[in-house]
Amino acid sequence: EVQLVESGGGLVQAGGSLRLSCAASGFTRDDYSIGWFRKAPGTEREGVSCISSGDGRTAYADSVKGRFTISGDYAKNTVWLQMNNLKPEDTAVYYCAIGWCGPHVRMYAMDYWGKGTLVTVSS
Repeated sequence: EVQLVESGGGLVQAGGSLRLSCAASGFTRDDYSIGWFRKAPGTEREGVSCISSGDGRTAYADSVKGRFTISGDYAKNTVWLQMNNLKPEDTAVYYCAIGWCGPHVRMYAMDYWGKGTLVTVSS
């Protein structure tokens, strides 16, 4: 059974930082992507960042470029999202998912999703 478990969410003041972790298990394909997505109340789900296992290519939403960094250790089946200079508009439930991401985070086809971790940024 494929499982994705997110952790690291919490409450932080604007300008602060959080590091999200996604621990994956049960998925053994050689070439795949793991992405971070978020959804705030009343909004559509938004692709935040993706990383590809084959070549390490990354993609970011324009709204987080320069602030967020995605990284992964596929031997450990773990992906992180380092979030710096957080803004109130970053408040959302953050999900990790595994599947495929294109060169833009709006292009994705994910097969499995985690349950999410809540990030709240106060002003």
